[in-house]
Parts: sequence; structure tokens; C-alpha cells
Amino acid sequence: MDRFDAVAVVGCLVLVAASSAVEGILVAAAFGGFLFSLSGWRLYEGRPWEALGWLAWVGTAVLVVVAPSGIAFLTGVGSSIVVGLACVAGSRLELLPAIWDAEEV
Repeated sequence: MDRFDAVAVVGCLVLVAASSAVEGILVAAAFGGFLFSLSGWRLYEGRPWEALGWLAWVGTAVLVVVAPSGIAFLTGVGSSIVVGLACVAGSRLELLPAIWDAEEV
């Protein structure tokens, strides 16, 4: 866990605490913006797979704001969470290729 992860945890806890005082849609929109900025930080640090994982979680926040009904909501939220977890875990465990370090063909 690096400094970035600590910022992410604290930011998420602050947004969860804010959900008791602010309307849920506003918190979900703020959460999406926060996750988008975290994705940009990871991309800037040269970790594209983690950035893609954070962007997938932005999709989760967007779906909470848009709130489609029924199975579309469950499928969208579930799949974006799984894709985000797979990208972040795969990057951290070095299971995904280092695409920016590849030799040019």
C-alpha cells in the first residue's frame, strides 16, 4: 500500500461519511469524479492497468447516478466492479503485461 492508496481510502471514507448528510445522487457523482481523478493519477504514474480499473469503477458510480432498472443495473454494476478489481489486482500482482515497457516491433 503506497501513498496513493492511503489517499484513496481516506477519500472514500470521507465520501461515505458525507452520504449521511448529503443526497445520495450527489455523493455518487462526487465519488465518480474522485475515482476519475484517481485514474488520472495512476495513468500519470505509468500504471495503465490500474488506471483502467479505476475507470471501470467510475462506470459503477455513473450507473448509480443514472440508475437503470432491474437486471441492467445489477449487470452493469456487477461487471464494472469485477473488471475494476481484475485490472487493479492483475496489475498489482504483475499478471498483466507491462504495456508501456514493451519493445517496438
